[in-house]
Amino acid sequence: MEPEKKVSPTTTTKKSKWTIPHIYVLLFMISGLSAILTYIIPAGSFERVDGPNGRESIDPNSFTEIEASPLSFMDFMLAIPRGMSDASEIIFFTFIIGGMFMVLRRTEIIEIGVDRLARKFKKQSILIIPVLITVFAAVATTIGTPELALVYIPVLIPLCVSLGYDSMTATAIALISTVLGFTAGVMNPGTVGISQQIAGLETYSGFGLRVLVLIIIVGIGSMYVMRYARRVKKRPKDSFTFDEDEQKRLTYKDALKQPAKQMNQRQFIAMATLPIFFAILIFGVTQLGWFMLEMSGLFIFMGIIVGFIAGLSLTKICEAFTEGFREVLMGAIIIGIARSVAIVLEDGQIMDSIVYGLGSVVGHLPSTLSAIGMMVVQLVINFFIPSGSGQALVTMPIMAPLSDLVGVTRQTAILAFQFGDGFANILFPTSGYFMAALVVAGVSWSKWIKFFLPLFLIYMGVGTVFLIYAQVTGWTG
Repeated sequence: MEPEKKVSPTTTTKKSKWTIPHIYVLLFMISGLSAILTYIIPAGSFERVDGPNGRESIDPNSFTEIEASPLSFMDFMLAIPRGMSDASEIIFFTFIIGGMFMVLRRTEIIEIGVDRLARKFKKQSILIIPVLITVFAAVATTIGTPELALVYIPVLIPLCVSLGYDSMTATAIALISTVLGFTAGVMNPGTVGISQQIAGLETYSGFGLRVLVLIIIVGIGSMYVMRYARRVKKRPKDSFTFDEDEQKRLTYKDALKQPAKQMNQRQFIAMATLPIFFAILIFGVTQLGWFMLEMSGLFIFMGIIVGFIAGLSLTKICEAFTEGFREVLMGAIIIGIARSVAIVLEDGQIMDSIVYGLGSVVGHLPSTLSAIGMMVVQLVINFFIPSGSGQALVTMPIMAPLSDLVGVTRQTAILAFQFGDGFANILFPTSGYFMAALVVAGVSWSKWIKFFLPLFLIYMGVGTVFLIYAQVTGWTG
């Protein structure tokens, strides 16, 4: 009889599965690859001119090759700190969102509000998903701020977990709804508004088709999230975030079995002030042109005033802000690292070269594929320029006149931009607000990709169908 073989402690009996690197590592690798490309791609530049609303745009006929300026090691070393500096507004916004919501949680008005909403939808809890996705999409398609997903997530997680779902369901409701509204862009000033001004079209023309796009993609997104949520409720271990939600389940899962939470007079008054602050927010964004900085300032006052009314001392309000800052620290850092990719490409003078090269590709496609090609090009560019308005100012001065040459209407070219820019905002790790939202939710990027990628491919197919229709019919809005 042969002696039993001993297994060394250092011997592995199973091959370890490959996993996606930590998001810091992944973004650093992308930034490093971008630095290498500055040695390979010829440098080039467009002349900058005044664009819509006083913002800088490009002259599409001014591209010239310039002397190469590949990144030095010192430049690369400074890319991340400079990314932090460049993205300071959204980083600050992320911190303030975290702090403000921690104050609201300390007042317990969030928990009470969630408890009441959960009890209202207890018997037909699945219906809360399409209702919330529709409402959030309607807001985003009007004011064009998908960053509001950061506001929704802290409220949605306790709600979804208490109803028997998970953090992924809550994250999906917030991210998918806001990106769908932003993508359809029925009255989105930052993408459709700017693009139509650049293209010389009537602002918000093409309203009807964009509403149809919104209805269809919201319907698809709602069904997709509902299907996942039903599966999680039936078999909790099928949840993508089953392990991460362990503590949340202990805190919220049995909440509906307890007596309903009561609200005292100070909490009631504090909760009554929240709609006032959100009305100010919507007015500021739509009428006064507010963005991250102004919203951050409003949320600071919101946290202080609501906390004070609810009965928190100033010391407790400050401590709550500090705790909230700590919870979103990783998300804030990710935003700066993601911005470093664009810093590298801009310093290496190849960002314009990439845009020019991709635009030239569309010009050589068969006319029947031109609109789809524009969507794909915008998708690729979105990896490097995740800002919707920023991408519009860089690409639409090229795509609008190019569409005339390849037989695509300018309205269709804008629709291709919307699809290529919008859906990928919650796919690419270079999208700062998206990565911050995942951190706030406690959902890893790799798990989100497993959840969202099938839906993303469906949306690319939907976008292709709409673009074919627009091209065949010569859609002008």
